[in-house]
Amino acid sequence: MAFLKEGYFIKITAPLDCDKQFDHDGQIVLISTRNFGGSTMNNRGLVVVRGGGDIASGTIKRLYMAGFGVVVLEAKIPTSIRRTVSFSQAIFDKQIVIEGVRGRLCNSSSEALKIIDQGDIPVIADPECDILKELKPLVLVDGILAKKNFGTRRDMADIVIGLGPGFTAGLDVDAVIETKRGHDLGKVIYIGSASENTGIPGNISGYTTERVIYSPSEGKIDVIHDIGTLVDEGETIAIVSGKEVIAKIPGMIRGMIQNNSIVFNGMKIGDVDPRGKDAKCFSISDKARSVAGGVLEAVLHLEFSKNKNAEIGNCHY
Repeated sequence: MAFLKEGYFIKITAPLDCDKQFDHDGQIVLISTRNFGGSTMNNRGLVVVRGGGDIASGTIKRLYMAGFGVVVLEAKIPTSIRRTVSFSQAIFDKQIVIEGVRGRLCNSSSEALKIIDQGDIPVIADPECDILKELKPLVLVDGILAKKNFGTRRDMADIVIGLGPGFTAGLDVDAVIETKRGHDLGKVIYIGSASENTGIPGNISGYTTERVIYSPSEGKIDVIHDIGTLVDEGETIAIVSGKEVIAKIPGMIRGMIQNNSIVFNGMKIGDVDPRGKDAKCFSISDKARSVAGGVLEAVLHLEFSKNKNAEIGNCHY
């Protein structure tokens, strides 16, 4: 039997009468207590991720499973639509379990470090990153995916990484991860930027814009069919200020914004997966996993390079 050093993870099978929150295909995922030198404010083993949507959550889980302590910073009222695979959902529900990994809502840096010591991921409503000065993380990942930079700077951590367009490696971040589907998805960019946003959703079974759901009006949304529900073309799936939101294609609701959220006209509020029962609504997507791999590569490469005082700007990939 192999023994792993403290801070790594062990995956074992366990009876189904164990804590059901951690059930995943009949297995229980257990993470050993992390040891980052104690719950101190000069913790150098932490990664802070801005944003807890579905793409960022792939990165959050990957870094967690690789042995990093991860803290998630979210908006006070998240607008993630693939809520079943978004750690941001902990803001509403106090906690969420994604593929056996639990995120828990908390309110302070000391509470966050306790949650990490307990083997979970802390989620904090802190869009301005005020907690950074207390945590002093090794890595900051901007996973907001807003197609522009909302204040992330290279001096905010030893290693700073941006996901998707809106960042320039070598200027406001140390590395950028390509988020556009295609040959370069997940590629690490050390000089320059990711591909510009095309505004065209990824193709699934021949559908692009048809599968995305937009709000027809401004106001509060009343969700009729939530994630995991099969719907027909033309079926009403939500109502916003008295106006019906209609499914343009048949399939399964894969994403839907939190019920009773305040939305604006034209806002993306959900999506229908044309694969129907084959839609993967409750597991991290292939795209999120690809991006996560790029982030982990960048973190390890930049940490090694900076420790060796290497000039990352002279590297070409």
